[in-house]
Amino acid sequence: MSDDGDHSPVWARNKRRRGNPLISFLVTLLALFGVLTAVLGVKEGSLAEGGALMDGWIARAVSTVRGEAPKVADQAGDAAGAAAAKAGDAAQAGAAAASEELKKQ
Repeated sequence: MSDDGDHSPVWARNKRRRGNPLISFLVTLLALFGVLTAVLGVKEGSLAEGGALMDGWIARAVSTVRGEAPKVADQAGDAAGAAAAKAGDAAQAGAAAASEELKKQ
């Protein structure tokens, strides 16, 4: 056993972080994208055809999000309006109850 001055168990030692986790995530994401491109390139016969296939997937996803976004925004607006109306009613009821309590005193 070497005498490096660190005699505590492995699980009790301080762990050293190695770099920014955001950078690690981005590098991992790019690596996965590269592997997917290579696999699709082999499957489709060329990298250009594999890239075109991925472009189709991305375009379909973007068009879906753009088509759904206005509907979701309208639903969120309706829900916010209903919540505001309920909050207003609750505030009025609370004010009326407080007014009644003050009149009793």
